[in-house]
Amino acid sequence: MKIIMLGAPGAGKGTQAKKIAEKYSVPHISTGDIFRSNIKNGTELGMKAKAFMDQGLLVPDELTCDLVVDRIGQDDCKNGYILDGFPRTIPQAEALNTALKSMGTSIDYAIDVEVQDSHIVNRMSGRRACTGCGATYHVKYNAPKAENICDACGEALVLRDDDKPETVQKRLTVYHDQTQPLIDYYKKAGVLRTVDGTLDMEDVFSAIIAILGE
Repeated sequence: MKIIMLGAPGAGKGTQAKKIAEKYSVPHISTGDIFRSNIKNGTELGMKAKAFMDQGLLVPDELTCDLVVDRIGQDDCKNGYILDGFPRTIPQAEALNTALKSMGTSIDYAIDVEVQDSHIVNRMSGRRACTGCGATYHVKYNAPKAENICDACGEALVLRDDDKPETVQKRLTVYHDQTQPLIDYYKKAGVLRTVDGTLDMEDVFSAIIAILGE
């Protein structure tokens, strides 16, 4: 089961990807997690990625394509995987398609988690990230036990630069310009499925399971 998660930043596709991965015992491959790990460790790749992410811009293709293709070629991906945050552009999708063809395989489903922009801005501005372990919270939907303190490790929680309303709006503009065409791309390929991302998290998950099957 090879799945691509589509949707604007903050649509909740990452949360759903993790739940799908757990249910079907396949790896959840998030380029966002890879970039954040590199940023935290101060690597050259991380610093390059951070410069783009802090401005609400997409990380260039050359920083991601080879990394993803190498990852899906590993043993734990034999029974499938879920790509979260990649591809983001048509050239990335075409590069992925070419790589998969050379491996004798293809994507089974591209699932679009659909949410209005205004809903996303409100949702993301409430997010808080732990400066220690990277855990994420939401001031309304998933608040920590103590304000601005991580439940897991006790470190401070912060509003990341890329979650600030002005940056979120810029990210959404970039998404509509560069990433939303992927919806048409995968629709033409016959693998696109759409779910309503404004529903309760469990209802969104149920809708996805209905698509994938038990």
